[in-house]
Amino acid sequence: MIAKISGGKDTGGLIRYLFDTKKAKDHTDPHLVASWDGYAPDPGRTDDADTTRKLLMADLDLYVKQARRLGSAPEKHVWHCSIRASPQDRILSDEEWADIARRVVAATGIAPDGDRDGCRWVAVRHAPDHIHIAATKVRRDLRTARHWNDYLNADRELAAIEEEHDLRRVVRGDRTAAKRPTRAEQEKAHRAGQKTTAREHLRTTVRTVVAAASSIEEFVHLLSHLDDVLVDVVYFPSGDVRGYKVASQDSTTADEQPVWFSGSALAPDLSFPKIRARLENIAPKPTAQPGQHETDPWHRAAATMERIPHHLHQADDEAAQGHIAAFGETLDLLPLLAPKALQPQLREAAIAFERATRSRVHARHHHGRALRAAVRTMLREPASGDGAGLAMLLDVAILLVVAAARWHQLRRHDQQVAAAHRTLVHLQAAYDQAAASPLAALAQRRPSPLTVDRTTRHLRQALPAHMEQVLRDPAFDALTAALAEAEAVGHNVDQLLHRAVDQRALDDARHPARVLIWRVRRLSAARMQNGPAAFPAAQPSNARRR
Repeated sequence: MIAKISGGKDTGGLIRYLFDTKKAKDHTDPHLVASWDGYAPDPGRTDDADTTRKLLMADLDLYVKQARRLGSAPEKHVWHCSIRASPQDRILSDEEWADIARRVVAATGIAPDGDRDGCRWVAVRHAPDHIHIAATKVRRDLRTARHWNDYLNADRELAAIEEEHDLRRVVRGDRTAAKRPTRAEQEKAHRAGQKTTAREHLRTTVRTVVAAASSIEEFVHLLSHLDDVLVDVVYFPSGDVRGYKVASQDSTTADEQPVWFSGSALAPDLSFPKIRARLENIAPKPTAQPGQHETDPWHRAAATMERIPHHLHQADDEAAQGHIAAFGETLDLLPLLAPKALQPQLREAAIAFERATRSRVHARHHHGRALRAAVRTMLREPASGDGAGLAMLLDVAILLVVAAARWHQLRRHDQQVAAAHRTLVHLQAAYDQAAASPLAALAQRRPSPLTVDRTTRHLRQALPAHMEQVLRDPAFDALTAALAEAEAVGHNVDQLLHRAVDQRALDDARHPARVLIWRVRRLSAARMQNGPAAFPAAQPSNARRR
């Protein structure tokens, strides 16, 4: 169900429109289904429609006229809400529409439940699939109704109604989405032969710069040195940055002036105070202990990301939103680190997931400090070799997006869920392309049949529920090779597998064998970098003992 709310000055004009059947051909059988007291005159159910319509207008305007004599009537005293069902929904009865109307006027503050001084209103049905609620905004005590956030409150109530009446659930917003480009901006981009508008291009650019920067000073420096972006930084008298605005060099007004956008005009989380809050929450780069090699940033980022789904299952929503926002920055940065062939899919994934990084839940950004630090290090230390680091990161990212979609779904963040699902399409395509070469190279190093048999026994013990799926996976040979190589550097295969399975359940994985490959390689590489003492043998859990 979708609600549309507007205001006006003329009660009579609205009532005449709602009961008109001559000019509005789609108005069939207009009649009241509900009213403020259940006894309002109904022009649709009388022989003298004109007289009854005038009586209805007068009744609705009664408090408005009294308030006007006192000089307290609002100029726009009419409140109009249309509610339309989905074409896939069943036809609702008049009684059902009446109940919906009462709930909406109560939720929006027009006529709260139990408030005898509520505003006067009527619900008119003149088509099978929708109703109109016409109300005057003056209460019986002659005060103006408190109907702030009426659209958001009506939308919440309609979401509950959809669930209770088994109607199609509409994807709903929560006022945290970035502002859409205007029609003029879209037409301007089309005339210039550009695929995106200046606003969209600048939004992606600024998000990428935020993901790459480690401080406010670095953010301003990087942004100011982009070739196609104009930047205007505003400073306090103390010299501290107060704010910024950006413009695209190829988008100007008719008199050749730049079209400026503040950060908040690009997206709610790109305002300068919110960027500063994120950049102030970056953990310092870890220092290696004596005798210890520095951890590979790609492995460190993947390990940090793999713990995030666990955090999403906790009760702290603000912490969970902070982790999701930090992961969004990781996706913003990946196109800069990937081979050229993968960049289009990764860029689309970052753009899609941008909507999932914000909700009405306030993000506590310090929970994403570790991931932000690892991601900035990745930028300064690009992955080398056969691309296994990127494939490993994308594999973890896919599972994380699935977990984020589930987290948003449980909180009825519909737009964020849809954004996460769009992200998965692009991430999966990028992963399939990135993983093909390293998996093929690993599979060519398949160990001897005796080693394969021993490895298969270890696998059956570690993950019996997924074993058949693992055996059917084309990456099974690569998994046996990864386990054999880990064994060669001193790992106990049974303990290694238990550690890999303990890190995160495999229930969300489409290909458990491939997930295990990257976990095994990361654990094995960590042992080589830090020595066996840094990774004590994992003890079997109580569940396994039983």
